[in-house]
Amino acid sequence: MLERLRRWREARFAARYPFPAEAWAEARARLPLLAAVPEADAERLGHRAWRFAHAKRLSRHPDLDPAIDFDVPARLAIAAQACLLTLGWEARTHREALAGVHEILIVPDAFHRRVEELDEFGVMHEYDDERAGETSHQGPVVVAYPDLMASGDRDGFNVVIHELAHKLDMANSLDADGFPPLPGDLDPRDWHRVFTAVWDDLQAHLERGEATPIDDYAASHPGECFAVACEYFFAAPQALHDAYPELYALLTRYFRQDPRRWPST
Repeated sequence: MLERLRRWREARFAARYPFPAEAWAEARARLPLLAAVPEADAERLGHRAWRFAHAKRLSRHPDLDPAIDFDVPARLAIAAQACLLTLGWEARTHREALAGVHEILIVPDAFHRRVEELDEFGVMHEYDDERAGETSHQGPVVVAYPDLMASGDRDGFNVVIHELAHKLDMANSLDADGFPPLPGDLDPRDWHRVFTAVWDDLQAHLERGEATPIDDYAASHPGECFAVACEYFFAAPQALHDAYPELYALLTRYFRQDPRRWPST
């Protein structure tokens, strides 16, 4: 009965909102990341993005330049970058994983937050953190317009993927701790071991005054380590594989995808 209802809803949506094939082609042409998705998967991604764009709100901050136009290809491109994380998962899992995403709010520029963090010795540290995006458990996904425009290439940076990774992370807690819900065939002990090794390596690079193999923001918090790793996994897969091959292999099992095999990688 539930399956019949789902199919009826899918058919009703398709009748009311026909899939805009030309707009989807334009969205892919605008972003190298979307253009790299294999044709066999691109149609599924487009249809999921189309549903996402209708189910979630794309909002503008009042101070955002009113001349900025989010046309259908632009909205599809944003939605597709969000849905890219769940592309390898079956439809039901995809819907459930993104159920906590209600709104994407675009703000004019990067913003600052006063952060308090307790270190391993029990000492509280306060500092100003400049952010390209922000995510909370029930709140909107906030992204800065310049960083949104800088996303979609294959250089390891993608604010949409980063913030949506936090949403995946928060599905089993109120905070992003770098430990999202895992599929049954992925041992939590493996997850902890691999990410701990990456974390320790990042910290060691910083202590030696060396550049980190991936963006050093990954070394600021375990939740950021996961989110940055997700950015690299999709937007610079070879770089992540070269730096941390065991982490890359772990994420291929988690996401059920292997972006290194995509064209032009």
